Amino acid sequence: MANNIELIQKYVPLLDAKYAAESKSSVLDVQSDLIKETANAKSVLVPKMVLQGLGNYDRSNGYVKGDVTLEWVTHTFTQDRGRSFQIDAMDNEETAMVAFASLSGEFIRTQVAPEIDAYRFSTYASKAGNSVEETLSKDNVITTIDTAIGTLDDAEVPETDRVLFVSVGTYNLMKNSTELSKRFDVQTGNGNVDRRIETFDSMQVVKVPSTRFKTVYVFNDGKTAGQENGGFVADVNAKAINFMLVSKSAVVQIVKLALPRVFSPEVNQDANAWKFDYRLYHDAWVLDNKKNGIYVSVAPSV
Repeated sequence: MANNIELIQKYVPLLDAKYAAESKSSVLDVQSDLIKETANAKSVLVPKMVLQGLGNYDRSNGYVKGDVTLEWVTHTFTQDRGRSFQIDAMDNEETAMVAFASLSGEFIRTQVAPEIDAYRFSTYASKAGNSVEETLSKDNVITTIDTAIGTLDDAEVPETDRVLFVSVGTYNLMKNSTELSKRFDVQTGNGNVDRRIETFDSMQVVKVPSTRFKTVYVFNDGKTAGQENGGFVADVNAKAINFMLVSKSAVVQIVKLALPRVFSPEVNQDANAWKFDYRLYHDAWVLDNKKNGIYVSVAPSV
């Protein structure tokens, strides 16, 4: 059985790769050197700096003294999620390998990554410094995005770290916009037409499925009646997000723990079965001084 455990554990490193590939918000992951853990494992410290402006230089007395305030703001993790699955030991060795490989990959792809995105995007929408409710069409979609860009420009948000997240509907409006002159790039030799929009005004464009792109969600606890299936659903008051323009410097998102565990039937004390546990401990925050680095456009309520 030791070989079985060893083979299954080889799938564990794939879990992180799955998350990075399938999560749409992973492009905003923070640099760890900007974060300090507190003595309390449930929180992290993020630096916040406030500086005073220039004053008049005095040729007799020199510089006007200024103050710099550096404080470490505590952010507490609120998302501690998990699930456990079992496959009966009567499945043969080869089937167990396939079952666990498929289970872990499917779980990350269909459950974990979508929930992480839904939580982050809804959190950023609720804390955005700029929020507009509007109906987009192929006649105005570029203008509305230009308005968002101009708003961040006017707030002096850095241009180099912005990411434009768009709904599938907004993405299609961009491709068919009447505000842009149409140009089809045909690859020489095979005649393929490629209309993908990967950047817009030098910003990375990320297309987000509508199930992950709402303003408010309910995250089921897996125990309460009606919530046994776990996962997440859009709140009854949720609005669809058209697009979200985010400066990477405005947000902090951390997966503190993404722990998959595999137990053989000999080790599993609950049943004569292979057991797969997965725990996800994470959170996302918008920095107080940088809320203007987020612009969100939402669709009107239906």
